[in-house]
Amino acid sequence: MKKYSRGKGPSTRQLRMGELVRRRLAEILMRGEVHDPELNAMSITVGEVRMSPDLRIATAYVQPLGGEGVEAAIEALARNRPAIRRLVGKDLRVKYPPDFRFRPDPIFDHLDHARALFSDEKLRRDVENGAPEEGHADEGNSDNGEN
Repeated sequence: MKKYSRGKGPSTRQLRMGELVRRRLAEILMRGEVHDPELNAMSITVGEVRMSPDLRIATAYVQPLGGEGVEAAIEALARNRPAIRRLVGKDLRVKYPPDFRFRPDPIFDHLDHARALFSDEKLRRDVENGAPEEGHADEGNSDNGEN
């Protein structure tokens, strides 16, 4: 059995399978293929799917459209895990369809933080005025030979 070190990132196989699972999961949710009216009433974005090294566990990072009701969306997805697993496994034609874990997608929190930073008046003023270039902070000491 191959061992994986903690410093090593996901393999190409994990990345490829994660993307295939992400696309299929997004398609299932978009088409409303799971027979749950509560889940089908939500628009859920699947940002990323990370696969375990043995490809048996898929951690899906999801976010409802608008960012409201994250917990309700994750509960609905978790409640329908067996159906989602069956639908994903049928299309991927894998021996062992992955078992799903659903987590809130942190990328939206990072985007909100970045927006808050860029809306800061001090940062905006610095960007508009431009940061002083190196060597031009004190114009009285220029070495252009015009003394």
